[in-house]
Amino acid sequence: MRRRRDPGLGTAGRRPETARRPGPPNRLPLRKSLFGRLLAVSALVAACSVAATAWLAVQTTSGAIKQEQGRNLTADARIYNTLLGYAATHPTWDDVEATVRDLARRSGRRIALTTEQRGLLADSATAPSRPALPPQASAVVDPLSVDTALSQPVGEAGSAADRVDPRAVGPFQLPASEQAVLLRAAKRGTACLSQLGIAADVVLGPGGRPRVEMVGNDPEQMHSTRCVTEELDRPTATERKALSALNRLADACLGRQGRKGVRLNLDLTWAQPSQPALIVRSTDATAAPVPVARTGDDDRAIASCVGSARREQLSSHVASPAMLFIGDENDTTVPGFDLSPANTAKIAGVAALVLALTVGATMLAGARLVRPLRALTGAAQRMRDGAESAPVRVTDDSEVGRLAAAFNDMSAHRARLEEQRKDMVSDVAHELRTPLSNIRGWLEAAQDGLAEPDPAFIASLHTEAVQLQHIIDDLQDLAAADAGVLRLHPEPVCIEDVLEQVAAAHQGRAETAGVVLTVRGTAAADALVPVPGLMADPVRLRQAIGNLVSNAVRHTPEGGRVTLHAYMSDSADHVLVDVADTGSGIAAGDLPHVFDRFWRAEKSRNRRTGGSGLGLAIVRKLVEAHGGSVDAASVEGQGSVFTLRLPADPTNADADADTDTSGTDVHADGSKGAAPGAGAGPETEADGALRPGTVAAEPGERNDARRT
Repeated sequence: MRRRRDPGLGTAGRRPETARRPGPPNRLPLRKSLFGRLLAVSALVAACSVAATAWLAVQTTSGAIKQEQGRNLTADARIYNTLLGYAATHPTWDDVEATVRDLARRSGRRIALTTEQRGLLADSATAPSRPALPPQASAVVDPLSVDTALSQPVGEAGSAADRVDPRAVGPFQLPASEQAVLLRAAKRGTACLSQLGIAADVVLGPGGRPRVEMVGNDPEQMHSTRCVTEELDRPTATERKALSALNRLADACLGRQGRKGVRLNLDLTWAQPSQPALIVRSTDATAAPVPVARTGDDDRAIASCVGSARREQLSSHVASPAMLFIGDENDTTVPGFDLSPANTAKIAGVAALVLALTVGATMLAGARLVRPLRALTGAAQRMRDGAESAPVRVTDDSEVGRLAAAFNDMSAHRARLEEQRKDMVSDVAHELRTPLSNIRGWLEAAQDGLAEPDPAFIASLHTEAVQLQHIIDDLQDLAAADAGVLRLHPEPVCIEDVLEQVAAAHQGRAETAGVVLTVRGTAAADALVPVPGLMADPVRLRQAIGNLVSNAVRHTPEGGRVTLHAYMSDSADHVLVDVADTGSGIAAGDLPHVFDRFWRAEKSRNRRTGGSGLGLAIVRKLVEAHGGSVDAASVEGQGSVFTLRLPADPTNADADADTDTSGTDVHADGSKGAAPGAGAGPETEADGALRPGTVAAEPGERNDARRT
């Protein structure tokens, strides 16, 4: 008896574990959701952008500040050197006011000079609005102790090494008469050099002594010409007097240390008193105030005494040390980066505003992005819970939109598969119930003495058992193919012999239906191009072609024709087998589904027109197992053509026709049966294999869309 379907069963044909209604899907935690991650990434990007912008602004501002400070430092150094030169050439600061105001006007800075006791000497600011001076001076102007960070030495390189300004010459200042004599000698020297093609200039030193400087990089060339006389190199009377006084001061210093005196030269180098005086060409006496660097305690002591003697000698000829104050006009400060609490609050406010705008824009974009994903998630969960899922709305052609469209296609395909599965369950139950009911009825009648177990009775029972066996075999073949365990036993096969065998096996059924079944191209006259051999399982190949022939005969009206034809592809690497009929054809809308398992256009499951609905699905699986493919073409009302495309084996082009037809065939389940011959009668199955004791009732019940 057929068991009545329980209305409480789910869509899968079984009762669910619980009867609860599917509730709304649980929301993911924000930290795990796409929306939360997008929000976090956007906030991080915004924070990094704000930080990078702030850093860039600080760097730019700092660079501008340093540049401004550099300009101020250059101006300060110029002011310092100008005032230092004034102090080196004036014994007092009495007339420095005009110089200070001129420097303040050109630099735009406030300049003030005071004594070391902060007594005002000069100030560029006016008295009524004069602000107080800062507690710390910018520098100390002392020509006898130069600030090397601000000084710009005048004269020879290294002339300020003892921190005495080279412009402080004191008693070494030449009078006009001596200067004129030396100047004439220097001009004669330059004229002589000019005649020799050597460019030279006359340069006056701070003390008024002229010297000849050659234009070029080879000063030794001038000394080899004899153009510069010794008159230009000897000390004048004024210089000898000043040098003698300096020598006495240095000897006194050395004497206090218990050391012997020395004789100073014009360039302030020294020698023992017994050595002759050193003549230095074209050198100012004050140009190199420090003796040549020597080693030893004596040399260091002599250098120290010469330096102190020189400062003592010049002290009465230069201005006293003064404190220099340099600031902005109206007591303003140099522009700087003021990171005060107020400015910090402004920066934090702007950064927070940028972050808020970024987060807001991200929330809008994220919500728009996540909304269809949540719809997809909800639809998928409803499908999981067995509820019908409405299609997800596709709003655009973006990646998410395409995902939604693909999901809708998958959902529709799943619904079709589910419908086919339901139909399959119903169809298989119907197919199993009919023969089982017949068998049960006949057996109960025999048990009750209402029927005699004569040969006709037994033949009827056997027919019903064969029908059950067909369904079970089809299901077993599909299960093996799906599991990848469908066993094949390939061997060299002649396709024309296989077609002859299949045609012979179905000839009786075709004649009964009034259908002409022929094999085209088997005669030598028809074989225009030899068909290459195959390496295939002959049993499975006959089964696949037999299923197609059975369908073609079943759906071809009386007087129609079914033709089998094998030929080589254009590329000569495949063998094509056509099973063509002049039957009812297949509707265009049904043609894409003819190879789907359990699918039928006609749902009545009439025993005359249909079987289990698995035949064509088995054909496709068997052909694919051989590395081939199968397709169908049809015109409704005119007929159909099913084409098998199998890979050729060129080495078997001349295979013996008896290779596939003699002996015993080995089936996928390991059973053996005699190969069918040309005269196969009612005992031959649709797949071409004999099963002893069976009849040809309903051979090859297979799936086909042409069922009306």
